[in-house]
Amino acid sequence: MIKSQKSKVPPSLTCASPKASARRELRRASKSQNRGFTLIETLAAIGIFTLAFGATTAFILVIYRTQGYAFQQSTAINEARKGIETMVKEIREAKTGDNGSYLIEKADDNEFIFYSDIDKDGEIERVRYFLGGSSSATSTEECVSYSDGGTCAVNFSNFFSGSLETAKITTSVEGDFGASNEYADIFTDGGSSGQSCQNNCDDCAGLWQGQLTFDVKNQALDNNLTLLADASSRVDSICDWIEPNHSMKAKFDLAWTETFSSGQTDFKKGVINPSGFPASYLPENEKTSVLSQYVRNGPAIFRYFDKNGNEVQSLPARPEETTLMRVNLIINVDPNRPPNNFTLESDVQLRNLKTNL
Repeated sequence: MIKSQKSKVPPSLTCASPKASARRELRRASKSQNRGFTLIETLAAIGIFTLAFGATTAFILVIYRTQGYAFQQSTAINEARKGIETMVKEIREAKTGDNGSYLIEKADDNEFIFYSDIDKDGEIERVRYFLGGSSSATSTEECVSYSDGGTCAVNFSNFFSGSLETAKITTSVEGDFGASNEYADIFTDGGSSGQSCQNNCDDCAGLWQGQLTFDVKNQALDNNLTLLADASSRVDSICDWIEPNHSMKAKFDLAWTETFSSGQTDFKKGVINPSGFPASYLPENEKTSVLSQYVRNGPAIFRYFDKNGNEVQSLPARPEETTLMRVNLIINVDPNRPPNNFTLESDVQLRNLKTNL
């Protein structure tokens, strides 16, 4: 009897089921996916991210700076425009000061001083528009003479440090000045500046009288002024106000305005309210405010024209001859970058001139 034997098939030749093959493929794929990035891939990814982040940040900063500059420029223009509108209204209504001063006190290229009731309170203010770096100040010196018909003198030196724009002296005296032949001659640097108490003064009044005001800008350009009061021979040493047995006391008030080479981009407004009786405008009472910080004027801010439309070039003639003004402001936050200068311009007719009344 012959027995049949089953042939043995090697395991390697055994056919695997489709499901088993699929499971093996999934395991191999899973291992491949879980192996992570290589070092080179990681560095490349970091580099790409850094470049993208840097570019985005730079773009945002450029947009931010551009928008910020545009806003700053727009704000500066709006502030200057409002300032010009206010200034034009105030100049249009300029009138004689409460101290009797003519309605225009000073008419320079970059500074204009006038009188106007800017707050409608019935009092006339002294108003000054000017390009920054300008300031006003005062100084007072007194002297006394104890001899009959004597003299006394004072000196002002090194009182300004910029460019002198205006300088005025107001002199007052006290002493034996009750008669018409009792008075004081006033001299500035050796030159006659007028007489004080030639009339309407009292003997030994115990107060300052005989006020005399005069311009000393030309004499003061060397930063030195010598003022002398010379009493007439009939002025006797009989007065006792503070200083006993004096013939004359003299007071010299120096008021000046100066400008500086730096800080010439602030356009400002200064206002002085009248005080005392009779009314006066004290420089130390001036209150200033900045209208625009970015004025880049090369040309003059103020131009002046007479009744015939001709431009008035002479500085001394401007206050009396001006009937129309042209105001010009050039605004630019940063001249070294666009946009270009922005120009604001306006004309104003003065209403209260004698020729218009």
